[in-house]
Amino acid sequence: MTVSKVLRIPPADPAVAAAHFHRRFTFEADVADVHADVESGAGGFVLVDSRSAEAWAQGHIPGAVHVPTDDVVAGVLPAGSVVVTYCWGPGCNGATRAAYAFASLGYQVKEMLGGFEYWSREGFAVEDVDGVRRGAPDPLTAPVAAGAVCGC
Repeated sequence: MTVSKVLRIPPADPAVAAAHFHRRFTFEADVADVHADVESGAGGFVLVDSRSAEAWAQGHIPGAVHVPTDDVVAGVLPAGSVVVTYCWGPGCNGATRAAYAFASLGYQVKEMLGGFEYWSREGFAVEDVDGVRRGAPDPLTAPVAAGAVCGC
């Protein structure tokens, strides 16, 4: 008989699982949700790019504020701001370090999952020294049909 690698450790009780996943939502924001809020003006948060000056110049999310992780200090943003951090992408923990730094200073903070990589891969606007541009969505990360939404 084949033993399941997935189920060799049993799943959590549903109430424990619900609490765990809810807790993750308090720390993380999805690229598509951040984009929807930026586009609609819903906001309520400061979007912070925590990468270097060179990375920022190469391209960033329009409307983001540039605060490299090492520059996160008291007063860098208005007190009481809710902060959403991002860096390059899933292979980089710069946004996590910046989120930690902001939280340590008393800010409420979330990390944008996927970072700049997934923002651009989903075909959202990117700004650099030449202005704002938008690439085609990557079919491995986002629906490519005009007007289509992820639905997840």
